[in-house]
Amino acid sequence: VLGANDVVNPDAKTDPSSPLYGMPVLEVDQARQVFVVKRSLGAGYAGIANALFELPQTAMVFGDAKAVLNSLLSELRELGVGRKVAA
Repeated sequence: VLGANDVVNPDAKTDPSSPLYGMPVLEVDQARQVFVVKRSLGAGYAGIANALFELPQTAMVFGDAKAVLNSLLSELRELGVGRKVAA
């Protein structure tokens, strides 16, 4: 998840007291592993905390999304991920 907040907040489905309740959201909380890239833990447009960030399967990666992804791609290339194998 890159930079998203309210649109991935599971409280929109589960917490009737949430201002987001009933709003359609991406159900990324159903994934086995979630990586969230954000600059900070700041609240989204609705101004509320995101329950996704507290789930055990969520890993928070703080930083500028472009820099984080470039670093990740660089590491993967060093490991040989994506390299074609000669037949």
